[in-house]
Order: sequence, then C-alpha cells, then structure tokens
Amino acid sequence: MSTQISSLTPGVLVETGAVRVAVLPERGRLSLRSRGDPAALNKALGLTLPDRIGRRVIAGETEVIRLGPDEWTILVPVGEVTGLIAACDAIHVEHPHSLVDISGREITLEIEGPKAVELLALGCARDIEIIPVGEGRRTVCDGTTVILWRDSGDRFRMDIWNSFAPHLGHLFEIGSKELAAEIALS
Repeated sequence: MSTQISSLTPGVLVETGAVRVAVLPERGRLSLRSRGDPAALNKALGLTLPDRIGRRVIAGETEVIRLGPDEWTILVPVGEVTGLIAACDAIHVEHPHSLVDISGREITLEIEGPKAVELLALGCARDIEIIPVGEGRRTVCDGTTVILWRDSGDRFRMDIWNSFAPHLGHLFEIGSKELAAEIALS
C-alpha cells in the first residue's frame, strides 16, 4: 500500500457557525479502469459498479463512484486494499482491467454546515447545488482537480491530491471565517 504524505493530519481545520472543514482519517483508495461487461468485476468487488458518471454505490464499508466512461474510484477500509486487489487480480485473464492503489495520493476534506455550498462556490466554477445528494463529480476547485462527493444537502467530501491540500485547506479556512462574519453581521 502506498504511504500517506500529506502535511495535513486528520482533525478539524476550521469550525465556524457557517461551516466546519475537517481532514478525514485515511481510507484505502483504488483507481479502476475497465471496459466491457463488468459482471466479473462486480462479483470480485462484491457490488455492482455504478452505471452512470457521477453515481455512487455503497456496499458495507466499500464506496464506489463512477468518474468516467471506463473509470471508477473505490474507497475501502485500509486493511481491505490488498484483498480487493487480489480478488480482482484473480479475474484479470477473464476481464482485463487496471486496478491501482492510490491510497497515499490524496486526502479527503469533509465540508459541512449551513454555508457549505457557498464555501465550495468560492473555488468551484461548477453549480454545486445541482449535484444530487448521494452523487459526486470530478471538478476543479481553485485550479485544482478534485472529486466532490455530496453526502447530504449541507455535507460534502472533497478528495484532493496531497500536494494541493494545504492550499485548499487555507482557502477554505479563510472562506469559512468570511462566511461566519457575514452571518454575524446579518
């Protein structure tokens, strides 16, 4: 498994009356690329891969999002990465695919609160409000490619490459304080 190298450690980055931003604990993270009938992969993974870009599937502690026509990101508990890779390796001859452990490449921020959508809008050109709850999107936040997961109306997760995490963490810290000040003035 790859090693986490982020300078940010799990815990709260900023918490105001407007929004709370926290670094979540490490999870196993895999990048899957595959074409054709996914039946063999579905069996190996123990779930049905999402059939539409942006859609998510949750099975136990495994969560999968479809990012492109032939691309998925899979989140699992850290201890399950090796077993999942082995299960998919076993079907590689039957169904060629690429499954890569990218656990150490990214961290996840949780952004939640009554002004979470407004905070994300500070850096994302995408209309955040139209992302349905339970789905996600690959997008750009302040020039950085991220994966944005919408868990509820006011709770999101954002997967960020480690090298960009301090930059976006600082942006969200400033934005959270500004949004809290707006609330205080109203």
